[in-house]
Amino acid sequence: MIVNHVGLCVSDLRASQRFYEGLGFEHDAARDLQPPDAVTGRLLGIEPPVGLTAVYLRRDEFTLELLHYRRPDNPASNARPMNQPGLTHLSFSVDELDSAIEAVCALGGEVIESSNIGLAVMVRDPDGQLLELLPKR
Repeated sequence: MIVNHVGLCVSDLRASQRFYEGLGFEHDAARDLQPPDAVTGRLLGIEPPVGLTAVYLRRDEFTLELLHYRRPDNPASNARPMNQPGLTHLSFSVDELDSAIEAVCALGGEVIESSNIGLAVMVRDPDGQLLELLPKR
C-alpha cells in the first residue's frame, strides 16, 4: 500500500491554494476535478447538492488535495486542538525556519508564537489547520 494523497477541506479555495503554493507546493492541474454530485455524495456521505471542486498540489512525492464545497450551509472552518482524536497536523521540513514563518504570515496563515522552540514551530493555514514546520537536516 502507498499513500495516494491527503485531503484537506478548505473554505476559500484560491486563498488556500495561494497559501500552499507559497510554501512550495506546485499545482497538478491535470488531476483537478469537479465530479458529479450523485457519485460524490454517495462516496463522501454528503447529501446533494455537493458542489465539490478538488485541486491537487504536489511537493516532492507528497500530494495535498484541497477540497472545496460550493453548497449552502457547509460547516464553518474549525481550528481543532492537538488532543482531539483524528488527524492532528501536517508536518513539513523547510529550508529555513525563519523564512517559512515570514511566508506563513504573508500568505494569510497564523504563527503560534508560543510554540516556537527554535527547532520547530506550529502554524495555522487560512482555515486553522495546524502545520508543524521543522528545519531540514
